Amino acid sequence: MHTMAGMGWLNILTLMSLLTANSHAQLDVCGTTPVRTRIVGGEDTQEGSWPWQASLQFFGRHNCGGSLINKEWVMSAAHCFIGTNVSPWTVSLGRQNLDGLNLNEVSRTVDTIILHPDFDSSILNNDIALLRLTSPVTFTDYIRPVCLAASSSNFISGTDSWVTGWGRIQEGVALPFPQTLQEVEVPVVGNRQCNCQYGVGSITDNMICAGLLEGGKDACQGDSGGPMMSEQNLIWIQSGIVSFGVGCARPDLPGVYTRVSRYQSWINSHISSDQPGFVQFRSDGLDTDSSFTCPGLPLPVTPPDDSSMTSGSGFSSGEGSPPE
Repeated sequence: MHTMAGMGWLNILTLMSLLTANSHAQLDVCGTTPVRTRIVGGEDTQEGSWPWQASLQFFGRHNCGGSLINKEWVMSAAHCFIGTNVSPWTVSLGRQNLDGLNLNEVSRTVDTIILHPDFDSSILNNDIALLRLTSPVTFTDYIRPVCLAASSSNFISGTDSWVTGWGRIQEGVALPFPQTLQEVEVPVVGNRQCNCQYGVGSITDNMICAGLLEGGKDACQGDSGGPMMSEQNLIWIQSGIVSFGVGCARPDLPGVYTRVSRYQSWINSHISSDQPGFVQFRSDGLDTDSSFTCPGLPLPVTPPDDSSMTSGSGFSSGEGSPPE
């Protein structure tokens, strides 16, 4: 009896230890890459550079991007899944090339697709979706989760960001998707300035913009749902989800992304165990966007960080379209 009781306590202590470790599991691994390297205006990536990048395949063909956020959940854009169900979708992880041999690739079918309940397809507000895989994946050097921007994060204008995907490399040209995963470096454009460029009321608090004002670098069709990320203390933190734009890489029309930090509570409400690793990103320096103004744009009342910004709601065209 004494021996059994001792074993019982040992099991309880072991279980408590595992549960404690599990609660921090994503923070221990998320956002790290085994390959240190530095789309429209983009270039080929090195294998393993972005191990959370997912290719979402519709009837076996690449349609949208996504990001792995734990062993069995992928995050993407809600507009990718309008009018579809789970059966045609598969998720490919560890993939470098769309065709040919990918030795590090693992594929899963999709068990569940959860669209944000307030997703508005007419203005692409709350353009976020969660996909649960039919079975968990094992983390490797080529498959691991990205960290997510916590609700208290702040991405000021000019924050260096990277976007990855297999989307079109030129607007309006019927070229095939690039074979190799592409990466492009773009700075954040503040929400006030982005609102002025798209038309006041077009950019909501749930969005974040990035791009060069002279154009030339951007996400494009086929990149939808993929990640925009910034690096902090050698950790990659996802700030945005490729959502929409007018054309691709046009001057004065930066890409618009779903602002990940606005959805920490919603994501955690659906992923009750093994929750994603949320990390606070804080930008250094003065946010020049707080003084940006144009006709019709209200004066800022509070500092325009991720938890309190002043912008309207609005409309533009999508970076990607639901599968036909």
